Amino acid sequence: MDDLPDNETGWRGSREGWLQAAYDALIYGGVDAVKIMPLAARLRLSRTSFYWFFKDRAALLDALRARWAEATTAPLVAATRDYADSQTEAMLNVIGCFLSGRFDARLEFAVRSWALQDATMMAEVHSADAARLAALGAMLCRWGHDAQDADVRARTVYLVQIGYISMQANETMATRLARIPNYVEIYTGQRPAPNEIARLHARLGVAGG
Repeated sequence: MDDLPDNETGWRGSREGWLQAAYDALIYGGVDAVKIMPLAARLRLSRTSFYWFFKDRAALLDALRARWAEATTAPLVAATRDYADSQTEAMLNVIGCFLSGRFDARLEFAVRSWALQDATMMAEVHSADAARLAALGAMLCRWGHDAQDADVRARTVYLVQIGYISMQANETMATRLARIPNYVEIYTGQRPAPNEIARLHARLGVAGG
């Protein structure tokens, strides 16, 4: 493989191309599938092409960690700070983050599986969990919940969602949407108004929202 030309034109691919191939390998095969030779074969490039963009496999894994943070923690924290007229709408912003795909659930599942065999990755997952819970708790505090109540409600929100991901729950969008008013009431103590639900449906592109 080392002696193969980079296609026939000297093209070495791109950093994003290698990273996307690594992402796909992680999603479908786990971290053990993220190896330079198989990725090179998939991209039809020589192994040496890889080293134009990454120092070694460890650097590629670091890039995957960064992509995970950008595709999961960052959008969730942002959703907790999105504009809302009420705490129920604020909670719908959070729920919408997961339902819209802004939060990469497949990558989250793969990274949590990776963490089971990598203590460093597990520490990063725990750190992300803490940051996400803190953001949810802060959002609830802004809407008048005391610190203890906000913490417990934040954990309820978060652990339910991570449970969906970890169990790979297979629900139709219609089923998820039908349950949202009840979830919001459990999470906040208030039921969302019909116009708030309608706005969520519109953001998600759901007919009849």
